[in-house]
Amino acid sequence: MFFKASKRSEKVSYAIRDIVVEASKLEKQGKKVLYLNIGDPLKYDFRTPEHLWKAVFDSKQKGESYAPSEGIKEAREAIAENFNRKGMRVEPENVLLGNGSSELIWFAMSCVANPGESILLPRPCYPVYSAALPFYDVEEKYYDLDESRGWQPDIESIRKNIDKKTKAIVVINPNNPTGTNYSKKTLEEIISIAAEHKLVIFSDEIYDELLLDEKEKHYCMGALAKDVPVIVANGLSKNYLATGFRMGWIAPNEFLLQNSDIMDAISRLARARLCAVHPFQYAIKPALEGSKKHIKDAVKKLRKRRDYSVKRLNEIKGISCQKPNAAFYAFPKIELPVKDDKEFALGLLREKGVCVVHGSGFGQKQGTKHFRIVILPPLNILEEAFNKIEEFARSLR
Repeated sequence: MFFKASKRSEKVSYAIRDIVVEASKLEKQGKKVLYLNIGDPLKYDFRTPEHLWKAVFDSKQKGESYAPSEGIKEAREAIAENFNRKGMRVEPENVLLGNGSSELIWFAMSCVANPGESILLPRPCYPVYSAALPFYDVEEKYYDLDESRGWQPDIESIRKNIDKKTKAIVVINPNNPTGTNYSKKTLEEIISIAAEHKLVIFSDEIYDELLLDEKEKHYCMGALAKDVPVIVANGLSKNYLATGFRMGWIAPNEFLLQNSDIMDAISRLARARLCAVHPFQYAIKPALEGSKKHIKDAVKKLRKRRDYSVKRLNEIKGISCQKPNAAFYAFPKIELPVKDDKEFALGLLREKGVCVVHGSGFGQKQGTKHFRIVILPPLNILEEAFNKIEEFARSLR
């Protein structure tokens, strides 16, 4: 007898790590692989700030037990104060910690909509959302990001994809995979649409301090929205270069608390999994209240790598790239004779040993082909990778 996995599990895929399976096969055959696929600064030349590690080690004895399901008091107080500085009024008791923001995204997606209802996602979109929704039998609907406008959300696309089943809009700002920081005008337009259609906004702001241009300003969705329910997600992984700590959090704005029981539902799920990893919760307060020098240093490095990456990509015939202004990604367009972008990504990996993620793994506007790269590697690695991408593109032409 063959014991088959559930049909529900078949709906889940995650392109960013799925491509690594193929890369690992090549490495076992002795082939060198340059990884431009994973958004993990610690895989390159970035390090977690020492004061975060010190806080964890100094709290070793306290962190040996289970923590409260919602998170430790000092971390929740620091997070609430951080939101208050951004203009979003939050009380510590309404903050919920998770094992990375990804865990809380899964919790939230299951509590915002019922099976058969829909949630509106950006296209392209970080694939944890498109993995979670079908798992819960919630319909995925998409609104496009406008490549010609630097990947800002297409407001008309949002409007035309809302129907009676739509319960929420997901906003990822700054965006993964495009590296775009949204304008205040765009965010206000999304809030207006959500108010008109009585929708919840889930705002993923995990890259909000990694702004690559001095003119850029990030606007917290929960601070802008006064008459729309908003849940905001953030964490230590990206801004604080602590991906392995797996510390994420969510908080509601006041309107959601007063008009919804969604946070109560998410908290029930959190209690069922006991708690987020305890020792690393002690890094949250020093991260949010301590030195931010590592962010300035990281942005300085990323700006140089972004500028070099965009220049090189746009010099390759058949590839073009909008300039990202936040996070550490770029989402180049492919205009080469390939069937689709997955064929491009697999061909690039097998023939040149460069690992990127096919754009269709994030969803994209119909009829277009893209791939995502991270701009995290040092310039010498990026140079080697772009030389190989250029060679591969030339071979396709």
